Amino acid sequence: MRDGFDNVEWLARTRAEGDVEAWLAMIPYARRIGVSAVSDPQGEGLLFRLDPREGNVGNVLLPALHGGVVAAFMETAATLDLMLATRAPRLPRIVDISIDYLRTARVAPTLARCSLLREGRRMGNVHVCAWQESEAVPVATARLHFVLGDPAKPGA
Repeated sequence: MRDGFDNVEWLARTRAEGDVEAWLAMIPYARRIGVSAVSDPQGEGLLFRLDPREGNVGNVLLPALHGGVVAAFMETAATLDLMLATRAPRLPRIVDISIDYLRTARVAPTLARCSLLREGRRMGNVHVCAWQESEAVPVATARLHFVLGDPAKPGA
């Protein structure tokens, strides 16, 4: 995800403004699957949305979203939420992801909320919950571990 995010001044400015849409515009896959973000009306962070799109269907008989699309949505949400929540501008690189698929994700709007579990000097942990009709009935949850790189140092 480093491509386009190596402009430290742009990254710091968009982060200060909370301009997650500018970040999403730099991620072609996020645009392709229909990821967007708005301020969370119930908290301080963001609420992410995955639009129902025909290209996101994995099982046409149900129909249901492809598990990889759900995982990519949750990974994108966690990465951007972590970039916004860290104490200083940081570029997270994923180390590990653990996803629990709890029920079929139908072809309907899917929402996700992230919780920063830990931000250390070099590592960050994020929990993501994705749902469709009710947040009390999630379709999937994920726990992600990131290395936090310094955008001013290429390769960090």
